[in-house]
Amino acid sequence: MTTMSAPAAEVKAPPPKDDGREKGSFQGWLVILLAVVFGGLLAAVELTLGPAIAANKRNETLSRIPELISVPAADSQKLDIQPLAIPVTRDGKTTTYRVYRADRDKHPAGWVIQATGQGYADRIEILLGLSPDVASITGLFVLEQKETPGLGNKIAAIPWRSQFNGKPTGQALEVIKGGATQASQIDAITGATISSRSVAAIVNRVTADLRDRLAAEAGKEAS
Repeated sequence: MTTMSAPAAEVKAPPPKDDGREKGSFQGWLVILLAVVFGGLLAAVELTLGPAIAANKRNETLSRIPELISVPAADSQKLDIQPLAIPVTRDGKTTTYRVYRADRDKHPAGWVIQATGQGYADRIEILLGLSPDVASITGLFVLEQKETPGLGNKIAAIPWRSQFNGKPTGQALEVIKGGATQASQIDAITGATISSRSVAAIVNRVTADLRDRLAAEAGKEAS
């Protein structure tokens, strides 16, 4: 009698080990795709809103000029504002405006300089008013800043920035703690010394770069 042997049990190979590489590769491509999509959307928004944002900033700049050269708001329509193409000698973007009193045979009313510099958190952009002879500061306005709320953003407050009014341009301004006592000193904002010094640094750079050249322009007109 022939004995039938039982078939050998089938040996199955273990399933391939999932080392996560395929999943990680998918996630990597997903991140790249999302970055490209969001980058494209941001670029589209910038292209769409960029001109409007620039126009709004220019309008705000022009609206602030009368107060920066001590002209009453009622006389703001009597000003002739002329942008000048004067290059700077140091780093930083600068635009200079020559301001005249149109109701007084174009009598010089002053200068306003739009300048930028690095703050504690981000870029700071200011408008600086100067007297017709460029000898003193007539006003300061912070056009754009992203400094720390409650601390550094106080550079935009009138009580602090009004310290610059009347300061001479012939000497660099120094930011100190504890109360300014000299004509060339500015009292720092408590807890925001870096932001305070950043504004003063922009002012010092602008006056050093442009003071002599603007004074020469004023001299040509006076002669």
